[in-house]
Amino acid sequence: MHTTPALPSRRSMLTLLTHTALVLPLQAIGAQTGSTAARRPGPLAEADIVAAQRDWETGLLDIARTHADHGPAAARARAARMIDRLYGYAWGPVLFKPTLAGGTQTFRTTRAGALAYFAGGDPDFPDDTGFALKPWREVRIRNVGMQIRHDTAMVMSRAVLTDDRGRVTEVDKSWGYRRGPEGLRIVLHHSSLARVE
Repeated sequence: MHTTPALPSRRSMLTLLTHTALVLPLQAIGAQTGSTAARRPGPLAEADIVAAQRDWETGLLDIARTHADHGPAAARARAARMIDRLYGYAWGPVLFKPTLAGGTQTFRTTRAGALAYFAGGDPDFPDDTGFALKPWREVRIRNVGMQIRHDTAMVMSRAVLTDDRGRVTEVDKSWGYRRGPEGLRIVLHHSSLARVE
């Protein structure tokens, strides 16, 4: 005798539909990203910010050394790599106000403007001589305050830069960091000469 299987109850159908609606999108996400847990970073920590600042210090010194050893073209190429690695211009405008920029070119929201400031050599920014081309020998960033919220951070600090003659320049800085798919990037950088008494 052939019997017709019983239809599932309304409640079991809702459970099945709910389960399917939740599991299938998660499986699709897992297929795109590998593992949803493995690829989701935790919140930023102070150590992440300090490591990014060490990279900035090292990057500035590398540009200065490259300029001294190999000239302005090589230093400009090194500056371009530093900007691409540390700043978020690939995501959109970066709110960058360099230390010595002024007039109509005070703010450098574009990669070209940042590169001109650090390495000079751009006729569109004729006043830029290349801040990073100076003979810097030491850079130390001292943080005075930090706020971290999930994947963003705001930091105030003082950078102390020493050149090859031992002359010291102190600069007050505000930084904004955001973490995206490519990693942690600077999205705000305001810099001004410190008033030292």
